[in-house]
Order: sequence, then C-alpha cells, then structure tokens
Amino acid sequence: MKTNLWIPTVLLTVFVVAISCVKDTDFEQASDITARPVVELNLIHFDVAAGDFYDETTGTSRLTLSDTTEIRFLDDSGLQESLLRAEFFFEFTNSIPRNFDVTFQFLSEALDTTYTAQTFVNEGTTTVPVITTFEEIVEGTEILDLTSADRVVVNVTIPEANAELEGALRLKSKTTYFLEITERE
Repeated sequence: MKTNLWIPTVLLTVFVVAISCVKDTDFEQASDITARPVVELNLIHFDVAAGDFYDETTGTSRLTLSDTTEIRFLDDSGLQESLLRAEFFFEFTNSIPRNFDVTFQFLSEALDTTYTAQTFVNEGTTTVPVITTFEEIVEGTEILDLTSADRVVVNVTIPEANAELEGALRLKSKTTYFLEITERE
C-alpha cells in the first residue's frame, strides 16, 4: 500500500511557520530601529593637459583653472538630519613637472562659501607620473556647513607655465557618507 505524505507535510510546515511568525511579536519595537547605511559616490574627475595652463593665442599663462560640479543631493533635509560623517578621497596623478595648489570650495545656492579644503600636489614627469592622495573627513558641526552647499568648485593653481610644458594632471575622487536613519515623529 502506497501512502502520499507530501500534502500533509507541506500543510503542517506552512501552519508551523505561520504560527511562529505571529506569536510573541512586539510590533512596538519597530519604532526603535536605526539604520546606519554607508553610501559611496564618485564626486569629481578631470584630466587637464599641461597646455591648458598656457594660452597660445595671447602667449600668456593661465595660472589657475577652475571646474564647478553641482552636488544637489546634499541639500535634502532628510540627508542633512541623518548625515554623521563624510569622507572625501582625492587621487591626483601628475605627469607635469610642476607642483600644484588645489582648493575645493563648497558653495551654497547664493554662492556663499560654506566649506573649504586645500591640498598640495607633488610634481611629476611625463616618464614618471607621481600620485598624490588627499583625504578630508568632515564631521560634527562642520557637517551643517557641508550640507549647505549645492556645488563644489575646484581651483587648480600652477606656479608658472609656458608653451613647452608637457604632461597632464588627472583627478579621481569619491565621497563616502555615513548616515544614521531613525524613525521621526
């Protein structure tokens, strides 16, 4: 005699799972949940040729080049309240035989400076590019200044340039945001 136990076994399993999911569940604990996500984003990247620091038409040096990037996600009120810390990581690859002074200026919508960071990039050569890294950590009261910005302006300053200057300056960067999200009433 052949007995099929498949259907009773499935029904018993479903019944046990259903009872165990409801019994002794405290739904009030749901308001005590805190999420701590970490979000990594690419921030800025550029590739500047040495010739960009010299104007062939006028025969004059351009000692400072600027680039503006919008960062509108920082103006979200939910993000502003949840942001605990931000870490910025910048990696420069320099094959130009000059040092550079680089300033990161965070601006509000009204073009007011809310936060500034600065670094120095070591000179390299076309045959041996030099990598310079820079890390900026923003936390505490500076977070409010940072989240007031909706754009970042990068100013790259070279001490002197001429028509014979060769090489390139490359920047790759990322930012890591550490958030704490809790239920708000």
